[in-house]
Amino acid sequence: MIQRQKKKIVLYQPKQVDDSLGVESSKDMIPLELMTIAAFPLEDGYDVKIVDGSLYGGTEGHERFAQEADGAMLVGTTAILGYMVTDSWLAMQHLKARHPKIPAVIGGWFASVKPDLMLETGLYDCVVIGQGELTFRDVVKAIDAGEPLDALEGIAFMRDGEVIRNPRRAVAGWDQVPNVPWHILDIEPYREHQMRPQSASDVLRLPSPPWIGHNKPYFGITYFSSFGCPEPCGFCCSPEISMRRWKCMPADRMLDDIEELHERWGFDAIRFHDANFGVMQKRTREFAEGLLNRDLKIGWNSFIETNSILKYKPDTLDMMAESGMFIAEIGAEAGMDEMMKRIGKPIKGDDNIAAAVEMDRRGVQGSITYIIGYPGESEESMMATIDQCRRLHNAAPLARPNVWPFRPIPGTVMWDEAIALGYQGPRTIPEWGSIGEYHLEETWPGNIPKAVGRARMMYQHHATLSYGLARGKIGWWERRAQRRLEDGSYQAARMEARAFGVYDKISRRLFGGVDSVRSWVDPGHKTGTKGNAASKASESMTSVTKG
Repeated sequence: MIQRQKKKIVLYQPKQVDDSLGVESSKDMIPLELMTIAAFPLEDGYDVKIVDGSLYGGTEGHERFAQEADGAMLVGTTAILGYMVTDSWLAMQHLKARHPKIPAVIGGWFASVKPDLMLETGLYDCVVIGQGELTFRDVVKAIDAGEPLDALEGIAFMRDGEVIRNPRRAVAGWDQVPNVPWHILDIEPYREHQMRPQSASDVLRLPSPPWIGHNKPYFGITYFSSFGCPEPCGFCCSPEISMRRWKCMPADRMLDDIEELHERWGFDAIRFHDANFGVMQKRTREFAEGLLNRDLKIGWNSFIETNSILKYKPDTLDMMAESGMFIAEIGAEAGMDEMMKRIGKPIKGDDNIAAAVEMDRRGVQGSITYIIGYPGESEESMMATIDQCRRLHNAAPLARPNVWPFRPIPGTVMWDEAIALGYQGPRTIPEWGSIGEYHLEETWPGNIPKAVGRARMMYQHHATLSYGLARGKIGWWERRAQRRLEDGSYQAARMEARAFGVYDKISRRLFGGVDSVRSWVDPGHKTGTKGNAASKASESMTSVTKG
């Protein structure tokens, strides 16, 4: 009996960082998005190939994508705000030059809120909006059957030069989607890259779990266990994409899947990429208890809200830490109740500090982010946020709180507010893709008053020093910086910051030193390819103080 060859689908995972800048991205960021949507086509009998651009330097990934697409029925990619937007576009351009007639589709958070930008390129037959598993399955079947796409729920497409958005598909629960087909991924390139001695300096790399050792190589993976978020945050596009629905994988199913995967791959840590892991205390508790009962010795981290931490029972928090949680990623957002009310979060007073302390006392490091420069935010509010960040730094020594400048994101309430106030966002795909790390650039120049910018920079300088990141040790400068943060005199120490910059430059020339360090403004991000956060802040103080 002659076996028919399976029809092929080829998917491209774009790079998350521009490696032409001389940086490496952490390879624990496996192509989850594409593996997730591959599950149904595999189940339906298609051959699905994934090309992960992050595994290849330069344009090699684009060429591999085009080569793999020989004879393919369909190709697809995804995009999240940042360099992925540019790389997916470049990869698809490269592919279309070789295979101009292959149907193509794109999805992801950014594509979902800017389908017009994607469709106007002429590269794509449709954009999958929001949750992708069921919709992508429908797209595959329609293209295979030669049927039009215009009747499908959950997509946008171009007709006669106009973008048509079909009705949204209802958010599906986990009972309607299969597990990720882990078997299609060759994990060895990811493991090998992560176990390099210098892997701690990779962009997006989380710190090593404490039991492995500071800056020691470890093998980690990413994982989705829920979709969406019930919070109404005005700066986030999740309310638009997920319609404030939250669908989670039951704890037992998650534990079974992770246990089988751990037996297959033997990873050290798992990094949950859920938008909001901790919505349901019962599930979180069952997960932590299950890890302990099954003797699954892995580290894990997740996004969890301040409000969730403060509502959880103390023994649930105890169990989370005991089960291996070593980082809690917390969106603290603002330091004044009025601003919190505008954002839409039920956080008041010093709730953020209280939540950070709860995790800190259990040995869980808080990766805590504040934002300043929301549309119409007062200078008083911004300064209150920086001050709360400083006080949290002192109250929870393990925590790494940071202040980011507000970045308008399309598909959000605050995007519309920013536009009304005169903000002019990116217009082309390369411009959107050039938006990088929050702490390195302001995407809304002039929105943050100079005095606030100086205060934020001085906080960054002293915090980076106090953590020992600048020189890789704790000495006079580091202890001095911590005292400044404790007594609140850090803003007045501009000349001291400049002096450290001069001292640091001379020391490096004479004795060498740390070449690049983790910034903690975003866990795992470096502040640059050379130098370090404190010295960069110190150097910048020259222009800031003159300004």
